Amino acid sequence: MTVRFGLLGAGRIGKVHAKAVTGDAQAKLVAVADAFPAAADAIAAQYGCDVRTIEAIETAKDIDAVVICTPTDTHADLIERFVKAGKAVFCEKPIDLSLARVKACLDVVRAHKGTLMVGFNRRFDPHFKAVRAEIDKGTIGDVEMVVITSRDPGAPPVDYIKRSGGIFRDMTIHDFDMARFLLVEEVTEVVATAAVLVDPAIGKAGDFDSVQVLLKTASGKQAMISNSRRATYGYDQRIEVHGSEGLASAENQRPVSIEVAGAKGYTRPPLHDFFMTRYTDAYAAEIAAFINAVAGKGKAEPSGEDGLIALALADAAVKSVTEGRVVKVAEVM
Repeated sequence: MTVRFGLLGAGRIGKVHAKAVTGDAQAKLVAVADAFPAAADAIAAQYGCDVRTIEAIETAKDIDAVVICTPTDTHADLIERFVKAGKAVFCEKPIDLSLARVKACLDVVRAHKGTLMVGFNRRFDPHFKAVRAEIDKGTIGDVEMVVITSRDPGAPPVDYIKRSGGIFRDMTIHDFDMARFLLVEEVTEVVATAAVLVDPAIGKAGDFDSVQVLLKTASGKQAMISNSRRATYGYDQRIEVHGSEGLASAENQRPVSIEVAGAKGYTRPPLHDFFMTRYTDAYAAEIAAFINAVAGKGKAEPSGEDGLIALALADAAVKSVTEGRVVKVAEVM
């Protein structure tokens, strides 16, 4: 079975998904839509697909599924439209910045028995998946503590910051999902600290650029997340899981994994410069999993419910920073 795709949004993440879709033998990119014609034209020229309106993709008989890469405030509406149109939906995170709106959207998906998968691509990274596999095999015993380090090479433009929903909903949300993936138990409590250490303009926009979050489950398992909008040495992505019988970790990845030794010591190449190259394999595996779900060969995971819970953890982190206390997830859900 070949799954025929429509791409909604031809920006940075749209380009990433266009590459992933066209690189899969079981997929075909049929059409792309974007508010900026030049962006859509560029993808169409590169991959040989049509440029169509969202309305045309919605009613198209030659499209089975869509990948939503439009601005966040359009996600929930588009999910509902395309589920009602009988299309399978892959949507970039988050579904919306409002938990109430996400819940309403998921009600529509369930009512129409739609297929919805949310883009938490890091679950599909081969290195992170290998750590989870060791957890599942019992190699490190019972999971006790998780440490997640995620630091961007540089902050996005302030205009983006203003509409992003804030660092917890925009950036840390990936780490909230990864924490759940590695803890294998739901988080019940959140405590967070936040500061502006990178760019004062981010603070003036009402956001933070440096945060730490401690998550706790009912049984006492803990996950610590460290985020920064600045890492002068590259895209910093590491995880560590400590268990009752050992430890499993995934180091930073480099485009070339070599080490050179000389009289002045040891050197290694720089890290990947950002997510587009660091997570190439993850994006490809993510789309492959979605294709399997569309073909009835697997579940659409991460699900809309996973997206809802990650957003709830982000809301709890915001509340913790604002009120200076530990927040129970049940308070925001």
